[in-house]
Amino acid sequence: MADEMKPTTEAAVSTEASTEKGAADAKSSTRPRGKKKAVKQVSIGRAYVQATYNNTIVTLTDNNGNVLGWSSAGVVGFKGPKKSTPYAAGLIVKDVCDKVKESGLKEISVFVCGVGSGREGAVRAFHANGLNVSSIKDITPIPHNGCRAPKPRRV
Repeated sequence: MADEMKPTTEAAVSTEASTEKGAADAKSSTRPRGKKKAVKQVSIGRAYVQATYNNTIVTLTDNNGNVLGWSSAGVVGFKGPKKSTPYAAGLIVKDVCDKVKESGLKEISVFVCGVGSGREGAVRAFHANGLNVSSIKDITPIPHNGCRAPKPRRV
């Protein structure tokens, strides 16, 4: 009689298998994923500051261009028009410097791109956070002749 009571349909068998599979998935998510990535030791690097009218983004790289850390005004917690202020740029630089502190970065070359108000604030903040600024270069793209002008309006 006990044999007759057990469900023998395919649906019942598949649900039993899925619960066993779910239990196995839960076990695998609790175990460690693997070794932590080794922190690269870099003493000289580059800092890219992208300062637009709406936001400021700072990226720290080594001399080959491999990213060590980055931050932006939204990551720090600013919203709206406050994202492009010099104060926000200072906090962005502090945040990114804390992220790359383990890599041993001491000297940077700063490349500034854009016309936002966070340009100068970011460069000053690098010095305030203990990084020696060896050079500052403006890499803002400037058109030689610009875009084609719109045709005159006919009324």
